[in-house]
Amino acid sequence: MILSVSRRTDIPAFYADWFFHRLQAGYVLVRNPYRFHAVGRIALSPDVVDGIVFWTKNPAPMLARLNELRDYPFYFQCTATAYGTDLEVHVPDKDRTVLPAMRRLAEMIGPERVIWRYDPVLLSPKYTVDFHRQRFSQMAKALAGSTKRCVISFLDLYPSMQKEAARLGLRAPDRQEAETLAAYFADIAAHNGIKAETCAENIDLAHLGIAHGCCIDKALLEKIGGFKLHTKKDANQRPFCGCCASVDIGTYATCPGGCVYCYANRGAAAAKNAFAAHDAHAPLLLGPLLPDDIVTEKVMRSEKDTQIQLFL
Repeated sequence: MILSVSRRTDIPAFYADWFFHRLQAGYVLVRNPYRFHAVGRIALSPDVVDGIVFWTKNPAPMLARLNELRDYPFYFQCTATAYGTDLEVHVPDKDRTVLPAMRRLAEMIGPERVIWRYDPVLLSPKYTVDFHRQRFSQMAKALAGSTKRCVISFLDLYPSMQKEAARLGLRAPDRQEAETLAAYFADIAAHNGIKAETCAENIDLAHLGIAHGCCIDKALLEKIGGFKLHTKKDANQRPFCGCCASVDIGTYATCPGGCVYCYANRGAAAAKNAFAAHDAHAPLLLGPLLPDDIVTEKVMRSEKDTQIQLFL
């Protein structure tokens, strides 16, 4: 299996100690996001975990402990956008903290394993097309040689964020604006040795040199690990998502980052309370097991092609 850490919350930035405790324990408990009392027990042994994909807006808390991941193929999806603390309330400064951490990470594990995410792309009276062009250019220059790939996507305005979006004047780019932005991104990225790709977008930007990408990337994990995988496309993701199947160990409504466009949170207060109640030594990311909980051992297995490995 491939472990996703995590689409639901920023584990590397805020819950790194918990994650490493779970690796040491050899398992993690995860609540089903749709059935509260259904809890899955997931083995974390290298025998069954074929790879780990980390998602974060700040990899810095992980850097001193990467040696603890030596038995696992892994790579990082690092989001660094144009936005300030008006939209990303508790995300550290990009130029002083995030980009230097990404560069350091690339020095430690290689630029192919550091994916730069510039998403979601949104527009407002402050964050204009030209603002994105200038800021993307600055970031691409700062990350040249530290990443090989930049993943872009455009804002999906979920119902939970519409009120705040209206207050701040946030909107998704229209088709013409999206193509204009994509053309800028592709050209700037290429000049800095970076390939631009889209994430779960139905818009075809192949004429700009931008391919449809995938975040849980089977081919990249195969290259890192030196094996072949039999994993299939993730049927639980959006129609245009190219990711292969993975198991997510995060919990919704627990990220203190405070990003107003986030689909995974249910308000700043809920995330703040969750973070305050977190126990780094607990098997669940948030809270204890309850009397009504039903814990089920999830049958996890490696999807490596062991016969092919014999000939590598």
